[in-house]
Amino acid sequence: MPVGTIALVIVAVIVYFGLAQRILDRMKLSDKATLAVIAAVIVGSLFNIRITPSPGGLSINVGGGLVPLAFAVWLLVTADEAVERKRGVVATVITAAAIYAVSKLLPAGPEAVHFVDPTYVFAILAGAVAYLAGRSRRAALAAGILGIITADVIHYIEVLTRGMRADTWIGGAGAFDAVIISGLLAAGLAELVGETRERLARTTGSGSGERGGSHAEKMAEALGAGEEEEPAQQEGGQRQDPCVQNPEEEGQERASEGSDQ
Repeated sequence: MPVGTIALVIVAVIVYFGLAQRILDRMKLSDKATLAVIAAVIVGSLFNIRITPSPGGLSINVGGGLVPLAFAVWLLVTADEAVERKRGVVATVITAAAIYAVSKLLPAGPEAVHFVDPTYVFAILAGAVAYLAGRSRRAALAAGILGIITADVIHYIEVLTRGMRADTWIGGAGAFDAVIISGLLAAGLAELVGETRERLARTTGSGSGERGGSHAEKMAEALGAGEEEEPAQQEGGQRQDPCVQNPEEEGQERASEGSDQ
């Protein structure tokens, strides 16, 4: 079974058991809608649509190209903020440019690369660049999908301008295609990094709150001690020093001494 299909089946199981509910809520997706998209990708991988005739034609796979394309466009259109939509578009352009540049550096065929399939290279690169440029989960997922598709379209335009007789496939490998893998990778990176940052922020906030609480307790104790000292000082001010004699008693003693004389 292709790696892309295995990844989709794993995601479907995670979604079915409700383990991805938090991620889906942030992207405004329900469990049923997500499972429907996954099923459409797997089933649609069996069908191809030819757009222009061969040779030098353009074809798109339903599961590997058409369904992800519609899903990515929906993600951008339904974004809450215009900033996130713009970020997704910019991330798509950056991802497509990176994929196109790397495609010029790698050998033409998979058989020429012995250590890794170029499909994985494109998928990993697209997922990483899409996350770095898109930042948010929704923008990263959309940019990972649209970046690969845009790169395929650029390749097709290059084939036409050069008069080459090579066919271009968008999502030609179906669920195994880099379009699926890059989208899943970009969304996974966004969720992993985003969740890590949120936990670190919560940990830092709770630590500063505890330090602030201990400081407040010390201040309260100091103020309480000061309030206890003030009544004591007031009582001490009202007491009379035993070494100092009362003026009335001093006058009576002088009168008694005069009578004795």
